[in-house]
Amino acid sequence: MRSRYSAYAEHEIDYIINTCVRRGDKDIDYKSTRDWSEKSKWLGLKIISVEKGAVTDTEGTVEFEATYERDGLRDVHHETAVFKKENDEWLYLEGNISVRTIVRSSPKTGRNEPCPCGSGKKFKHCCAR
Repeated sequence: MRSRYSAYAEHEIDYIINTCVRRGDKDIDYKSTRDWSEKSKWLGLKIISVEKGAVTDTEGTVEFEATYERDGLRDVHHETAVFKKENDEWLYLEGNISVRTIVRSSPKTGRNEPCPCGSGKKFKHCCAR
């Protein structure tokens, strides 16, 4: 799991794809994965729980949170991922994503506040148009 997080942070999309179980038409979308990886600032990984995944196991489950920022919004990707061992290599099989509310990394500009562009006008009469 940590190696896949690092691959997202370092934009190593081939590694992400190569550590997934191949499922034909349900394979990972290269372009959208690359876009998510490159347009996000990765802030940290927190492993919440691990079930199985020992040397003698063939499947394991990891619940984790990956924190990132994108387009000025801070978000947490919370997922319970299932991994399968094939040829002594752990591969991502599937995941169940928990949806959360996105939290802004900076306060939202109010309509009657000065515009953040520095024009001296109110936000509603400047960049909010």
